[in-house]
Amino acid sequence: MGGVANQHHAAKSAAPAGASHPAGLDVPDPGQPFLAADIGGTHARIGLVAGRASGRRPVSVLHYHRYSCADWSGLAAMLQDFVDQLAGTPHAALREQLRHCAVACAGYVLDDAIVNENLPWPVSIREIRDGLGIRRLMVINDFEALAYATQFIGADETQPVIDATLPSAPGPVLVMGPGTGLGSAVLLPGQPRAQVLATEAGQVALAPGNEREIEILRLFRRQHSHVPFEDALSGPGLLRLYRALCELRGGGARALTPAEVTAAALAGHDVAAVEALEVFCGLLGSFVGDLVLLYGARGGAYLAGGILPQIQPFLRASTFAERYFNKGVMRAYLQQVPVRLIEHGQLGVIGAAGWFLDGRDGATG
Repeated sequence: MGGVANQHHAAKSAAPAGASHPAGLDVPDPGQPFLAADIGGTHARIGLVAGRASGRRPVSVLHYHRYSCADWSGLAAMLQDFVDQLAGTPHAALREQLRHCAVACAGYVLDDAIVNENLPWPVSIREIRDGLGIRRLMVINDFEALAYATQFIGADETQPVIDATLPSAPGPVLVMGPGTGLGSAVLLPGQPRAQVLATEAGQVALAPGNEREIEILRLFRRQHSHVPFEDALSGPGLLRLYRALCELRGGGARALTPAEVTAAALAGHDVAAVEALEVFCGLLGSFVGDLVLLYGARGGAYLAGGILPQIQPFLRASTFAERYFNKGVMRAYLQQVPVRLIEHGQLGVIGAAGWFLDGRDGATG
């Protein structure tokens, strides 16, 4: 479940990045390198990071690698491979000195495990700590990390989906995106520092906006009485939309994976795939508009996830904007809220690392 927040267990508090930490607190000095990982259902992104006192971002990424989760037996094996890779880099001497790790992951911590039904394997915190000699491992929700990281990105690192009629106003910032699941979090500006609200928005009941979507919802309800937005707005959800539309059209489904549905839609040679991607974009626009209104996200909305960068031209030409603005008397409000696309890339790693150095609470082991 891409948007399921972690349980915030009682964690050791820490001082903000750049400040002196209380004696005895097991937190790295800002310049001391440590591991940070962003774990999704499809890809894991791992970085060797260190805090820095100046610049747009609170951390420097010293070494980085992206892994395909299906190719590995677990997170501990990927982390060990990453550390082994350092032997061939200028950071080889650090391999025996790594004692801290920050992990951004969808799901929640239960005893020793990170629980997430979209991961291809279980994650044992004890296995990671014992295998790598980690003293402190902190786990936060993946979209909490992304939301935190949006403080440190510039407009030149994003792509516009909807431009605002006025410059974005100070206020909450929505970050959401479909991938293996549907994640969402909100950055709340404040002093002395911003806060992040993790949400379960992906589990909100799917709200159809036209007759075709009502027909699709009826088909989805044959499987479950509760149909969340995640059942449509995710990689698996796109495949469900395609299969439902094939059934409604009276034909068989030719595409077998979300990637095949996307490819067929972009190529334009499968009408059901084209319609599925159009429905996907329309539902996404409607849902983003709802969340902007719900959270008062005057600061803007960022779209992330593994799917959207691949379909950016299609998204901009779709009914996304029409559905985003279709909120009755709130249309003028939404016209002042920009929507921008961000590449996931290293942002989850940077967000998890910055959160850790900022002394935030997360589930710890």
